[in-house]
Amino acid sequence: MKKKKLINYLCLSGIISIIFYLLHDIVGSINYPGYNWMRGAVSDLTASDAPSFVVASGFVTVYKILNCLCCALLCILIKNEKKKTLRLGVYLFSIMNFISAIGYALFPLSSAGYDGSIQSFIHVYILTFLVVILSIVSLILIAIGSFKSKYKLLGILAIISLVLMFIGVVASQNVDKSIFGIFERFSTYSAVIFTGILGLYGFKYGNYNE
Repeated sequence: MKKKKLINYLCLSGIISIIFYLLHDIVGSINYPGYNWMRGAVSDLTASDAPSFVVASGFVTVYKILNCLCCALLCILIKNEKKKTLRLGVYLFSIMNFISAIGYALFPLSSAGYDGSIQSFIHVYILTFLVVILSIVSLILIAIGSFKSKYKLLGILAIISLVLMFIGVVASQNVDKSIFGIFERFSTYSAVIFTGILGLYGFKYGNYNE
């Protein structure tokens, strides 16, 4: 059994990031009078004019820091992986997380929902498009690369995340508004949780050779 290094332990930041994302959702909802998580999008909690903006943004900032730390470390650890497809998948998934962290921070919704402003347009149509496309492509590559390596379970989990993401994207556009928030969370949480899963793999299997 290989001795764990600091970089392996720091990969667990991906797991901790899930907790802060969940807290931003739960505590943000509590501090947003009239907000119904079954109807409202997660991003409504950090909209510029949302009552929950300060508290939700605080938790989500910590989430982003931990999330990006995990992704950066994974990119370092994956460089020794022989399967090019798996490496590329992890790189693209990490890029997606960085775009999400930086992009949504620079262009939060100016108001809950979509108000037609340039800021909201960039948030909803440009950033979300990039995040969704990169998520889909990266998860497919990770699944293919994992099945060609010893990480078969990771491939299965990548497919599950991809399916949940598709369900979230498709259903949130077609279901009644009263349950929009439920299916929208399928998409957001699938990416958040899969980052934590990658962090676990980085902790368990990551091999850093200087």
